[in-house]
Amino acid sequence: MKTEFSLAQLADPDIAEADKILRACVHCGFCTATCPTYVLLGDELDSPRGRIYLIKEMLEKDLAPTAEVVKHVDRCLSCLACMTTCPSGVNYMHLVDQARVRIEQRYQRPLTERLLRQVLAFVLPDPQRFRASMWLARLARPLAVFLPTPRPSATPGLIQRIKAMLALAPNRLPLPGPAAGSVFAALGKRRGRVALLQGCAQQVLAPRINQAAISLLTRHGIEVVLVRDEQCCGALTHHLGNDHDALARARANIAAWCREAAGEGLDAILVTASGCGTVIKDYGYLLREDVAFAADAAKVSALAKDITEYVAGLGLSATAPQDNIVVAYHSACSLQHGQKITGLPKELLSKNGFVVKDVPESHLCCGSAGTYNILQPELADRLRDRKVANIASVKPDMIAAGNIGCMVQIASGTSIPVVHTIELLDWATGGSRPALNAQV
Repeated sequence: MKTEFSLAQLADPDIAEADKILRACVHCGFCTATCPTYVLLGDELDSPRGRIYLIKEMLEKDLAPTAEVVKHVDRCLSCLACMTTCPSGVNYMHLVDQARVRIEQRYQRPLTERLLRQVLAFVLPDPQRFRASMWLARLARPLAVFLPTPRPSATPGLIQRIKAMLALAPNRLPLPGPAAGSVFAALGKRRGRVALLQGCAQQVLAPRINQAAISLLTRHGIEVVLVRDEQCCGALTHHLGNDHDALARARANIAAWCREAAGEGLDAILVTASGCGTVIKDYGYLLREDVAFAADAAKVSALAKDITEYVAGLGLSATAPQDNIVVAYHSACSLQHGQKITGLPKELLSKNGFVVKDVPESHLCCGSAGTYNILQPELADRLRDRKVANIASVKPDMIAAGNIGCMVQIASGTSIPVVHTIELLDWATGGSRPALNAQV
């Protein structure tokens, strides 16, 4: 794609990167076939290629974002299926992230939308605030029937989004997991030492996921530390375009993890929520121009691993094979497209005794995508229902996934138990049976 940025514009590292990305695009349109919003809506502007044109014009002409640009960029899930499909290697992720930052900085959203986004950015990254909000949502959910039914609109309104938030709130909350600063000793001879990302929403909704990871790791000789002063990875605010907040969190995490690595040492930083893992692995890029943090950011990105990447090297051996249990494996977009981890989780499940079934249209997003199922509830519900129907077609006993957002989204549309991949691997290798009657 031809670009016409001025030399002055290209002096900006972000614009220079955008120019490089845009020039790689050859207009082939392969991305449209795998883009969830284009599949649903059939609108060229709701495809990666269409959004690239909109973003190019906005950046090249240094324009303030228009309502039309904002609508179509907001509809993007950042599922990154387009990047998997693209034969030219267009880094759409970094381009659309840049567009979101510009929208946040130079577009005046309606007051109610600004307030909602500020609330999400304030509450979701903080486990204590998020837990309190879930209790309030449980109390408010019966009142949702009294809210008026909104009229169809290209942009969802506040009432529709409030209903979506209330619908996603769990019926009950589990007790909190172990506190930051906890260290779990390896059983037997120590083979390694890792930090385990505590997460924000996950530690409130499903602390059992990290507890299963700790159980499996320590049983296989790995010491696990929950690093003190760790924060939200920044993914939630990053995808809202609030890079000031996201990068501040990234710097705080880099400092905390580097202190831990310099002290007792770390072989890896393990992540059980693939949406977080994709962003942490990108810290090196996000802070590439930060003289004080660039080197450490690159080190942290190199240390970050999805939990399945790390346990694959531990030589797992099933002690309680579950040959009769059929598992539908949902490949989270952030794992398969963001981190390019596709077959490994399925191989681990299969080798440890489960009957693993591929889900039709596995490349299409379930509609979770961070806060997408709140901000774009109608599209998110359509994607969820499509995903659930595809899962049901393989007649599974349970659904396995590697991302808490996907787990919550899929569970809201099915009665089939949804569990994390690491819970099944822990169970198969001597750990506790997952709570199979639980949906989150």
